[in-house]
Amino acid sequence: MIPLVFHPIYSQLELPERHRFPIEKYQGIYDALIAQGVPPSWFSIPEKVSLSGIKQVFNPDYVDQLVLGTLDPKAMRRIGFPWSEQLIARTLTAVGGTVLTAQLALQSGKALNLTGGYHHAFANYGSGFCMLNDLYLAALTMLQDTQIDKVLVFDCDVHQGDGTAKLAENNPKVMTVSIHGEKNFPHRKQVSDLDFPLPKGTEDELYLDTVDCALNLAINSFQPDAVIFDAGVDIHNDDDLGHLAISTQGVFQRDQLVFNLCEQKGLPIAAVIGGGYQRNIAALVEVHKQLFGAAGVFRI
Repeated sequence: MIPLVFHPIYSQLELPERHRFPIEKYQGIYDALIAQGVPPSWFSIPEKVSLSGIKQVFNPDYVDQLVLGTLDPKAMRRIGFPWSEQLIARTLTAVGGTVLTAQLALQSGKALNLTGGYHHAFANYGSGFCMLNDLYLAALTMLQDTQIDKVLVFDCDVHQGDGTAKLAENNPKVMTVSIHGEKNFPHRKQVSDLDFPLPKGTEDELYLDTVDCALNLAINSFQPDAVIFDAGVDIHNDDDLGHLAISTQGVFQRDQLVFNLCEQKGLPIAAVIGGGYQRNIAALVEVHKQLFGAAGVFRI
């Protein structure tokens, strides 16, 4: 059994027509895994992350204003979602899902969340569809375990993990690595411990070589005790916002590379699905499924 984390609320959010965020994909991934024969018993249902807990990590005033809907309209526009009570419930549950995934990964060796990767969220503001940084919160959760002294956040979303880099910049126990499109959002990049910006149109061979080099370098130099993997598929050649040219097979090979190396090194790994912005939800789900095939949830 490989622990999986999902809540129907991941896809339960009303958005304006033609909104850029593909909210339906999370339920689509769950349905596809069930259709693939994955037992429902493999899924855990997360609870909302506690407000008192996140206020110890993120700016309490920002958290209160976000939850109460009193953020400045400009701040909400930067996030990219219209405020609603459902948005907050979904956000707190999704972040709770990544925290739960991190805990399950320490117990089982690996675990996967069917959402997550909200890496553009900073301590005191949100950006790019991200309100609360689940990756950094999950890293801190792992560090609470007495067996874990250092956590690697390995971010392969096409957009740089700027919020995670900033949150972790003064935390020697968390290493941030970002492999991303050089000419893509965010326009103002932060400084990760290791950054690998890639040119537009990058194809499988260069991309996979970069991932292999980056992961080996990070593990050998930092020697982490656990890994958090943001497996964004907005690197795909059909993605509307990615500008890279990675094939579906390339996505699978990337994910397989990450899981295999972590297994060889005896490192527990918590994976989140990250970004992916094809408007064709069925096609997008197929690309996201590569992560679960690579993890051994089912055979591709």
